Amino acid sequence: MDTGNLYREEILDHYSLPHNFGSLKNFDAYARQTNPLCGDDISIWIKFGQDVKSAGVIGKHPKGVIENIGFQGKGCAICMAGASMLTDYAKGKTKKELTKFSEDDMLSLLGIEVSETRKKCVLLSLAVLKDCLYATESKS
Repeated sequence: MDTGNLYREEILDHYSLPHNFGSLKNFDAYARQTNPLCGDDISIWIKFGQDVKSAGVIGKHPKGVIENIGFQGKGCAICMAGASMLTDYAKGKTKKELTKFSEDDMLSLLGIEVSETRKKCVLLSLAVLKDCLYATESKS
């Protein structure tokens, strides 16, 4: 079985039908970045859980845990698939867990080798996510 083809199919699936695509009306953090070299553009909205006491209730997350996340943007297949995969990964994670998520982790999440010039495409959504997390540090 060619696992490279499986990863390429997953990227095309995330590009065609991105998960968590769309803005959030109720959010705690927002950030946007554009890659001026290629035109990729990603915005991310995050809603954090608010109440530790409600952690046992279905649909509620403890304070500081990502309860909901959405993104919008335009870009190449790798950029959009990366944003879709990253937002899936981020749900249910804490700020602390995500601030430790590295560029190498993001490249591994994508699951394929990318050239140096395409790394910016993959890493754009991670940079936007980190902007959201850093913007809320003073609120935590």
